[in-house]
Amino acid sequence: MGTAERRGAPRAGGAQLTGHRDPEATDSDIPGGVAAPSGRESEGRGHQVGRRSRERQQYRPLWVEEPARRRRLPDPVRTAAVRAVLLIAVTLIQAMVAFLCTMAGSWLAFPMVISSVVSTIAATWGALDVWVTRQVWNQRNGVVSVPSSTARALRRERRRTRRQERAAERAQGRIRRRGGAGQLSHS
Repeated sequence: MGTAERRGAPRAGGAQLTGHRDPEATDSDIPGGVAAPSGRESEGRGHQVGRRSRERQQYRPLWVEEPARRRRLPDPVRTAAVRAVLLIAVTLIQAMVAFLCTMAGSWLAFPMVISSVVSTIAATWGALDVWVTRQVWNQRNGVVSVPSSTARALRRERRRTRRQERAAERAQGRIRRRGGAGQLSHS
């Protein structure tokens, strides 16, 4: 039943149920349209309702699927992004090991510092690779236009102009075929 409290709002079946819902309570947790029994019946039913609501809570989904707000990345871009994340993770681990080796005074400190520098260069290349791959993919396959895109409005305008030009050419062709000298009316 959640944290709903019985108050003065009319419900179906004569029951008056209003109150504040627990943010985690589902619609199935709040009984609809049943009047509250009085006395010992309410105590017995209260235990049953409590047990049922606990059982229902066990079957609640852990999450609710929502539609994606953004489109999925293209395969080449996603591959480059995964590669970049792996390179960055390895670089961070190497830097941490180099730092710890330096603090401990180990002979491994110098090789780890050198490999961390090289790895940092590789990680920078990986991040740039994601950006370049994305730009190349957009250039080859086109950018998904948004309804407010200026490119879409320009294309629409060009199409309208071409249609008008073709309609004017057809009208001129019809006039010539009828034998007119380009005039619309015979006076």
